Amino acid sequence: MTEELSRTSALASRHSALGSGLEDWNGMGTAWTYCTDPNDEHDAVRERAGMFDMSPLKKVFVRGPDAQAVLDHLTTRDLSKVTPGKAAYLCVLTDEGGIADDAIVSNNGGDEWMIVHGSGDTMALLEASAEGRDVVVQFTDDLHDLSVQGPSALDILNAHTDIDLGTLAYFEHAPATLFGHACRISRTGYSGERGYEVFADGAVITNIWDKLVEVGVMPCSFTALDKVRIEAGLLFYGYDMTEENTPWEVGLGFTVSRTKGGFRGKAALMEANGSEKVNNICLDIEHSDMVEGGETLSLNGEEVGVVNSPCYSHRLGRSLALAHVRPGLVAGTELKVFGDGLETTAQIVPSPVYDPEKSRTHG
Repeated sequence: MTEELSRTSALASRHSALGSGLEDWNGMGTAWTYCTDPNDEHDAVRERAGMFDMSPLKKVFVRGPDAQAVLDHLTTRDLSKVTPGKAAYLCVLTDEGGIADDAIVSNNGGDEWMIVHGSGDTMALLEASAEGRDVVVQFTDDLHDLSVQGPSALDILNAHTDIDLGTLAYFEHAPATLFGHACRISRTGYSGERGYEVFADGAVITNIWDKLVEVGVMPCSFTALDKVRIEAGLLFYGYDMTEENTPWEVGLGFTVSRTKGGFRGKAALMEANGSEKVNNICLDIEHSDMVEGGETLSLNGEEVGVVNSPCYSHRLGRSLALAHVRPGLVAGTELKVFGDGLETTAQIVPSPVYDPEKSRTHG
């Protein structure tokens, strides 16, 4: 672990024991690799159950009479529709309408909300939105986030919790006891499978981890996470979207409540609708391995885009990548791919390439 890390997961010792070097993401030592084969981890998520320590995501509680109003100003969704026990995926925008971050906001009831976000500027923008309002904003690193994903996740967790997780719909959450420990379980994830996020304090998360290992849940690295989320067409902030992109450009227009008034960046965002400079697409690359990322894409000798998030899916036997290209290029278009020592072709394909109906996630 490097000295630059400002945050530590209570699960750091578990990651080190599995061979992780605890590389930095979002200021926290993160398991990008283990001694296990990421292809085996990939298989566990698709066939049984795997788990990821998502504690590097930042968890912030927003409490008080003005909590909903503050979050409504901060985010692109109409939070009046997010009733207690529900959550929503959304964007946080700059004043210029670019994506400052993506996040999940949960309504815990009783004027308490939680926003979980990545490496963008959510906290600073949240504090700006909260200024002068009757609200308390509390960032907490003691609350850890363990993501249990895969077709067996429901049965495994249900056997050891005091609530029936089968009744939770997608993007619903509830307080629970898991292996005797208090937690909150949310039916969300980043894998293309039915899965659950377990939020629990650092004092108990290691025991929950150990118990899940005992019942057959495989610890999975962020390398495996990249494989499953790219197959599922899910974006990673800083790679597939930045402040330079609007939600319209990267396929996140569904997170924008057009009739909601007064959220940060709305005027610029609405003005930018129809003036997209790029589109987010998925590529099937003619290559026997994962490409590096950053490759140039061209059509008829003209540069038209760049590769952002690559992976090799051994399950599909395909080199895949999420990329930005100029608007108007449709599925089936063949592009040339140029990188350091690489020259090949790729075809734009519909995304997600895995479970395009999303039946495994929503079912």
